[in-house]
Amino acid sequence: MKVADFELYKSLLYDKSGLVITPDKSYLLDSRLTPIAKKWNYPTLDMMTLQLRAIPDPKLVKDIVEAMTTNETSFFRDTKPFTLFQETILPHMLQTRAAKKTVRIWCAACSSGQEPYSLSMILKDMEAKLKGWRFEIIATDLSEDILAQARKATYSQFEVQRGLPIQYLMKYFTQVGETWQLKEDIKSMVKFSTFNLLDDMSRMGQFDIIFCRNVLIYFDEKTKGGILGKMEKLLDKDGFLLLGGAETVLGITDKFVPMPDKRGLYIKNPALTTPTTPASSTTGGFASGLFKRT
Repeated sequence: MKVADFELYKSLLYDKSGLVITPDKSYLLDSRLTPIAKKWNYPTLDMMTLQLRAIPDPKLVKDIVEAMTTNETSFFRDTKPFTLFQETILPHMLQTRAAKKTVRIWCAACSSGQEPYSLSMILKDMEAKLKGWRFEIIATDLSEDILAQARKATYSQFEVQRGLPIQYLMKYFTQVGETWQLKEDIKSMVKFSTFNLLDDMSRMGQFDIIFCRNVLIYFDEKTKGGILGKMEKLLDKDGFLLLGGAETVLGITDKFVPMPDKRGLYIKNPALTTPTTPASSTTGGFASGLFKRT
């Protein structure tokens, strides 16, 4: 790909999605955008690029951005976050939300749905203990195509073999030919919608838990800081943020701090949220309790 063409796509992707693409990844532009050129009846990728330089069709731009979005995911990916959800986060929620019995969870950049559905299966397994509770799981992604797959909730043999415990497969899926269909009671626990993390997040409402895993690694420092800053405003004072194992807030924002010995789990920075009067501080007590090493 010509340098000038690479710069065009680099700028477009950054402006529309925050995605940072480096010259060593230029091969991805060729492999992922050539099918888009064919879809739009351009004889070559170069011809599509010429159109982008002229008057780009917004739908074409959308297709290009979605094609470059990484959709790698799996059920119970990395395991640890789901253990933290069960052993650290849920016990805290059951104690502190006992009066309202409502918990809101946001799975940002949810791809084809395995992460929110993994949470749904955990909660479904605890149904007896959670009687009377309402868990709202909101799952968003930039790509409408990948969300259509998520809503369908039909997975290949390969996909269900990646991280999904066999007991969950047998309990919550129905085999249909060579694929596996998630049962309706699990599907209905998740609400999917299109959302760009660069956009205004205020319409999303408040959350008790935010999963934003393995997506910040594709952004530059400025964009990461902006996204984390907006998420901090949506998260309840004693809420939890979960990032990917290769991601961190250190050196990016002071809005969150990591929890000791709980990799990938973050809470709001007590130094920024704790009132000056100790007696009136609820967040301070929450933080000191959570920061006890176990």
